[in-house]
Amino acid sequence: YECRSDQDEFFIPLIKSYMCEHQTLCHILGFKFKFHQEPNGETPSSLYHVAAALLQHNLIALEDLYVHLLPQDSAIVEEHKREILEAKQIARKLTMVVVPSEKSEDKEKDKEKEEEKSEKPPDNQKLGLLEALLRIGDWHHAQNIMEQMPAYYATSHKAIAIALCQLLHLILEPLYRRAGVPKGAKASLLKPLRNKQAPAPVETFEDLSKDVFTMLGYLGPHLSHDPILFAKIVRLGKSFMKEYQSESKQDTKDKLDSLLSCFLSVSDQVLLPSLTLMECNACMSEELWGFFKLFPYQHRYRLYGQWKNETYSNHPLLVKVKAQTVDRAKYIMKRLTKENVKPSGRQIGKLSHSNPTILFDYILSQIQWYDNLITPVVDSLKYLTSLNYDVLAYCIIEALANPEKEKMKHDDTTISSWLQSLASLCGAVFRKYPIELAGILQYVTNQLKAGKSFDLLILKEVVQKMAGIEITDEMTVEQLEAMTGGEQLKAEGGYFGQIRNTKKSSQRLKDALLDHELALPLCLLMAQQRNGVVFSEGGEKHLKLVGKLYDQCHDTLVQFGGFLASNLSTEDYIKRVPSVDILCNQFHTPHDAAFFLSRPMYAHQILSKYDELKKAEKGNRQQQKVHKYISACEQVMAPVHEAVVSLHPPKVWDDIRPQFYATFWSLTMYDLAVPHNAYDREVNKLKLQIKAIDENAEMPLNKKKKEKERCTALQDKLQEEEKKQLEHVQRVLHRLKLEKDNWLLAKSTKNETITKFLQLCLFPRCVFSAIDAVYCARFVELVHQQKTPNFCTLLCYDRVFSDIIYTVASCTENESRRYGRFLCCMLETVTRWHSDKAIYEKECGNYPGFLTIFRASGFDGGNKADQLDYENFRHVVHKWHYKLTKASVHCLETGEYTHIRNILIVLTKILPYYPKVLNLGQALECRVHKICQEEKEKRPDLYALAMGYSGQLKSRKVHMVPENEFHHKEPVNITTPGGLQNGPGNSSKPAAAAASTTSKNEEGTAEDAGEFCVTAINIQQKTLKQADFNYKNNFTTYNT
Repeated sequence: YECRSDQDEFFIPLIKSYMCEHQTLCHILGFKFKFHQEPNGETPSSLYHVAAALLQHNLIALEDLYVHLLPQDSAIVEEHKREILEAKQIARKLTMVVVPSEKSEDKEKDKEKEEEKSEKPPDNQKLGLLEALLRIGDWHHAQNIMEQMPAYYATSHKAIAIALCQLLHLILEPLYRRAGVPKGAKASLLKPLRNKQAPAPVETFEDLSKDVFTMLGYLGPHLSHDPILFAKIVRLGKSFMKEYQSESKQDTKDKLDSLLSCFLSVSDQVLLPSLTLMECNACMSEELWGFFKLFPYQHRYRLYGQWKNETYSNHPLLVKVKAQTVDRAKYIMKRLTKENVKPSGRQIGKLSHSNPTILFDYILSQIQWYDNLITPVVDSLKYLTSLNYDVLAYCIIEALANPEKEKMKHDDTTISSWLQSLASLCGAVFRKYPIELAGILQYVTNQLKAGKSFDLLILKEVVQKMAGIEITDEMTVEQLEAMTGGEQLKAEGGYFGQIRNTKKSSQRLKDALLDHELALPLCLLMAQQRNGVVFSEGGEKHLKLVGKLYDQCHDTLVQFGGFLASNLSTEDYIKRVPSVDILCNQFHTPHDAAFFLSRPMYAHQILSKYDELKKAEKGNRQQQKVHKYISACEQVMAPVHEAVVSLHPPKVWDDIRPQFYATFWSLTMYDLAVPHNAYDREVNKLKLQIKAIDENAEMPLNKKKKEKERCTALQDKLQEEEKKQLEHVQRVLHRLKLEKDNWLLAKSTKNETITKFLQLCLFPRCVFSAIDAVYCARFVELVHQQKTPNFCTLLCYDRVFSDIIYTVASCTENESRRYGRFLCCMLETVTRWHSDKAIYEKECGNYPGFLTIFRASGFDGGNKADQLDYENFRHVVHKWHYKLTKASVHCLETGEYTHIRNILIVLTKILPYYPKVLNLGQALECRVHKICQEEKEKRPDLYALAMGYSGQLKSRKVHMVPENEFHHKEPVNITTPGGLQNGPGNSSKPAAAAASTTSKNEEGTAEDAGEFCVTAINIQQKTLKQADFNYKNNFTTYNT
């Protein structure tokens, strides 16, 4: 039989007919195996085959034969442990820094070891028998032998792995033919085993759980020896997932769930470790991605986590591969520069096909230390497979969530640079490559749920890079002007970087947010987290860091909200954003954030309703269009007016109508004014570009034509957009003109009405964003220009300029910039009125906002005596400038970091219009100079701010005027008939007297700016109470 081992059909029945004792056959075989156990002896394969055939036909028992085979199980275990130890030593050597002299010694030792290994190892009869069993398809006995050995020990021998793979090919053949073969592919036919006792071929997915999954479990990472079988299993997995996803019956789905968990286990224990051992096989990586992409990202990331943190320590081969990958990654990263991105990228690509987790882990660790690597690394990742990009997303999230890393620097006042580097990498990588965003977005959402706002930096970077929406408070005036126009003008002139080619990336971001329902939750969590930063998260943190986190949270909300407003369709937006009362009352969203999220919805709804009305009744007359627009506004805003009533106590609505409140919060700068200068500026730029293209002789003609067409199209778009905005603004102003009579009720006092307006409208919105700051100032001016009843412009401006200390002290760094911008716009209006009597008479002379006496009969336009005249207005403006100086000096003298920083930021912003009076400017200059001296060594950031402001202030000195030029110190006597007044006699005299009192004190100390700074403020403070009392007489409001 041994000589003719292929004749099983003849010899097995023959042996059975002799009815030999099992023990006798076993002893005969044992004797034969013993004979070949001599040193350098080799057991013939025919003997293994005979033993396997007899085992399969139960003519002998495995337990009886096993004891005759060498080596002993204990020796196998020892050998396995030794292999793991050697692998770990090799890994350690690769990660150690070795001195050159030690290197040569290590090489000699390695040579000796290799020579020892090259000597022929003793024959392992147990493995030989195992291979023979697998060849004839006796899985039952083969499994019993494998059970006796350490995990993966048997299949780590190539012959056994290949034999097991061959058996799997035969078992899977029918199912693969039915469900796995791709369309158009022709697979070679496999002959089934003639042995009837071999495992049955599988016909359905349910049959896989009998033997196939178990066999794959024993095979483990050594499936790498047979890439074809690897591809077959992956394709069967793909086919199963499609069947699983299309199944709707619950009981069938429950059965498939157990199979799904088996496929996940196979992916974890077999497919990914096998990919690790395959040398640079990009096709297998892509094939595997076809299967993995059908899993939700949670399953995929779990698999990657196991692969990265568990798999590599389970097997000696994988331990070595990990060490070699890290060594190679170090070699590539040391040489990576901007100049050699392409060759280095190819090397990174090759290395990543098999071991992406280890490679990316090392690359990310380098980026966290050296942020100048970000650009070359991002450019070098273009040779990755789809699976590798997905693994990269997981590795980034894992690096961000590392609990051992501190997200603050050691000074506890700034965010760690490693986090900033990773956030920057996130933005660049997700924009450039097609990586799924769901994981990173969910991570940020989960962090916000847990009350942690550090990771908002990632969302900020991703939105900025993918959608091109920048958030910065350092905008120039030109940029800010462009941001009040349409979308095209914003894109061309509103940002520092030119927005190009963000259409695809912003679409991907939008789809990820909508598919995973994360758009609204992220907005709400950010809105809630703003206060959470201060009251929950900021308990132990430095005030400076709390401010930064608050600003980051707020800026990201504004940026993210802007992205949703410009990218979501009207239906998507309305479907996801609830009404403002639900946002505030149920979700506890702060009012400013709730209106910020709702505002685009109102604009969309009004426009769609307006278009609907236009189509319903065709009429081209301008008057008809305006009426339709007003009708559309009423229909859309009526529910909003009702909704806002629940946001505040009933007493509030005694002075301010809900209609006024909703109008203020629902409009934007786009609705109030057209930035003609910005449109002209951008159109002229494009004209210059066209001219430059024409003059460029080197540019090819077809490229010239293309560029000129692009510029001309852009020019037309901008002009069309300007025209559209102009029509829109005219409609809005007409609507406001009709509404304004019902805005303010003023049932209490004018003072109380202004207080509510400042408290509920102006102050919350002016620090929301730079554009909102400008909007608030322009809205006040608009309410004045519309001659709104019960609105005292003078009182409003007085309240804004008089007490800025508390507002400044309570702002964060970015809020103080916005507040400064708001004050600057308010001062711009006041300065324009102050500059020329004709302008003042035209814009304020006959307006109810400048009444100093309020009568029961209402406003009488003809009574000039009740109006504040031009010269007294100049006294009032001087008083405001004085109040600003007093508040500024107070903040600078406190020694408090926040007070000093914020007031310096505010002063820098209002520099174009304040200080205008020479002695007030000298007082400020003196105090700021003192700050520069005090803070030079202590707080360098305050020193830098103070020096910056000091330099700019000196350059503005030429524009300052002496006090007597700013206003006439001597009061102008205007006699007002006492009988006509409903209040104290001669309303204009107190203002003049107050101005005179203040002026005398200021004049007496203007000779020496230094003395003014130290002593004059104290003198002024004593007289201020009297001055304030006199000024206030001018603004006292009376109810009759």
